[in-house]
Amino acid sequence: MENQPDKSRKTTSKFTKVTAPLNAMGKVPPQAVDLEKAVLGAMMLEKNAVTDTIDILSQESFYDPKHQYIFGTIKELFGTSKPIDILTVTNQLKKNGELQAAGGAAYISQLTSRIASTAHVEFHARVISEKYIKRELIRMSSEVMKDAYDETNDVFDVLNKAEGDLFKIAENNMGKSVDVLQNVVREAIEEIEKAAQNPDGISGVPTGFYGLDKLTAGFQRSDMIVLAARPAMGKTAFVLSLARNTAVQFNMGVAIFSLEMSSVQLVKRLISAEARLPAEKLRKGDLREDEFQQLHSRITKLSTAPLYIDDTPGISIFDLRAKCRRLKMQYDIQMVVIDYLQLMTAGGAKGQGNREQEISSISRSIKEIAKELNIPIIALSQLSRSVEQRGGDKKPVLSDLRESGAIEQDADIVSFIYRPEYYGFLQDEDGNSNAGIGEIIIAKHRNGALDSVRLRFIKEYARFENIESNFDAPGMSGGPAAPAAISNESITAKNSNFDQESGTYTIPSKMNSLDEENEDFDPSEGGEAPF
Repeated sequence: MENQPDKSRKTTSKFTKVTAPLNAMGKVPPQAVDLEKAVLGAMMLEKNAVTDTIDILSQESFYDPKHQYIFGTIKELFGTSKPIDILTVTNQLKKNGELQAAGGAAYISQLTSRIASTAHVEFHARVISEKYIKRELIRMSSEVMKDAYDETNDVFDVLNKAEGDLFKIAENNMGKSVDVLQNVVREAIEEIEKAAQNPDGISGVPTGFYGLDKLTAGFQRSDMIVLAARPAMGKTAFVLSLARNTAVQFNMGVAIFSLEMSSVQLVKRLISAEARLPAEKLRKGDLREDEFQQLHSRITKLSTAPLYIDDTPGISIFDLRAKCRRLKMQYDIQMVVIDYLQLMTAGGAKGQGNREQEISSISRSIKEIAKELNIPIIALSQLSRSVEQRGGDKKPVLSDLRESGAIEQDADIVSFIYRPEYYGFLQDEDGNSNAGIGEIIIAKHRNGALDSVRLRFIKEYARFENIESNFDAPGMSGGPAAPAAISNESITAKNSNFDQESGTYTIPSKMNSLDEENEDFDPSEGGEAPF
């Protein structure tokens, strides 16, 4: 009686039973059943075989349904730190009511009798995993074909589903391997040597703002940079200025995800700042002939710059990941800007917790994308009202970050935009004028110093630029001096945005209108609409 199958219990399991994919076009799906038997037998003979393969395979990796049950039980025993051998696996299958579905005790004992050595178990496991990926691709392709033939389906829904399934297959089956220290050291030395050859001292993605680049050495790859401010401080103005500098001056691709404003509105702001023409004039088309000429002559470089704008409202973190991957493959983007974080959704995670948990999930995912694509991601964020309610100079602090402490934790750099003039502070402690001055405050810097950088903010064009825009006077009005390693002559010669006649250096930002909707205004908080 002991050896007979337990027919009194219904075969149930906490594991998901996965059936083998249907034959495609009359062909047998990719499989390696003999290797599946060899791997399972090795796992029940050698403890090391389990360690070498448990993170390579999943229950669904096995083509034979019997093997899915056996592997699922081995994984269950491994997760509870119990011994793994023929007896323990057989007993656990019987306890779960799955022994008959797994082929019975006799079949399980045969698996170990076929094994002479476990030396190549990891290689065998990877072959099994590759076969499973091929089966998944066949299954996905069949579903795409079926959906494509169905005239009732929207073509973009079919495309989005196909892309999502493809990325899901890649995510679930292509984990990053462990780096050997020797290789990482070599890579680090190469980066140090490359930075040493750069006279600017910039090892990351340059922003075009001298003081900021000096402080951060450029935004470092794989970093998540949070830029937070209260409404009316000019978050979008700053990141548009920064994105323009990176794309136009340094020819590096930048992707901007605008969740609040349309792509046309953003481009109008860029044009306003680049052409130095008021936003209101552009909106009304109230331009003189010379201003039209000025418009066309100054936006030539901007129109061909590697800037990519996506204005999908309420984009989910899943869609963001997919689009960033595609942009990286197609255009080799070097930086991503998200405007702004609180308008994103967590996709499938939405509804599983409160808003703070959702923001935490989004924040972690953004950091993961930055690491995966090896690019810096700038995420704009709102600050709470506590800034307005306290006294003093009203400079923001880390505790003012809105909705989630996870933002502070995940970010490599947390920075704030602060314009003292907005709060009525017309002079700093040294007596310098605060008129038209914006400060970028670095409040958290995982790999560097904390400080603030003063920039010029031109309200009429909603444009941030270096204070020393005139190179004949690099140390003007409390602003950071131009980097010593770069001479005025070399800057003038290398950068076509230097206007010899006026002696000014063009670093545009955003276009801001008085009565058009503004990304920095939060209606839920009330208050004054930003300029």
